[in-house]
Amino acid sequence: MILVLNGPNLNCLGTREPGIYGSGTLADLEGLCERWAGELGTSVQCRQSNFEGQLIEWIQEAEAAGFEGIVLNPGAFTHYSYAIRDAIAGQLLPVVEVHISHVDAREEFRRISVVAPVCRGKLSGFGFLGYRLALEALVTAP
Repeated sequence: MILVLNGPNLNCLGTREPGIYGSGTLADLEGLCERWAGELGTSVQCRQSNFEGQLIEWIQEAEAAGFEGIVLNPGAFTHYSYAIRDAIAGQLLPVVEVHISHVDAREEFRRISVVAPVCRGKLSGFGFLGYRLALEALVTAP
């Protein structure tokens, strides 16, 4: 089973800047992740929080809870949360960082990810499809 974590403001998908993030909702995204995981022979548990500490606790507890990897969209925490970075580094599960928009083509501050160096990989700019690619990477990569 793979843990899919979405950070701040992703609960507003569908209404928040649809020109950047599309019209799909968080519920739509979670449904797609469940379907894609099934196609890949696994399952997912999707969670979203606007609170840094909650995301950290979920990352820290993931291995003991039986998860085999984490798909993480840290939202704005990407750019400054050394606490989330340390939580990722302090556990053994592979983590794939995902962003719906192409963060490197946006504002300068979005080009910095403090979590990327401790993740297995980073996907950006593929919309919801990035989550499928992250799931495939966790299921098929050694």
